[in-house]
Amino acid sequence: MAFLLWILAVILVVTGIVQLFKRNILWGVVLIIVGFAVGPGGWSVIR
Repeated sequence: MAFLLWILAVILVVTGIVQLFKRNILWGVVLIIVGFAVGPGGWSVIR
């Protein structure tokens, strides 16, 4: 389960960075924050 959360976090952060390059600042920042929250060491949203 932890591995799947890690993969999800990586996808969210990469998507957020892509959105920042597309000048969609708000959506990019939200995706990056959610990615850090879901990833290892982040907040547990599923527990």
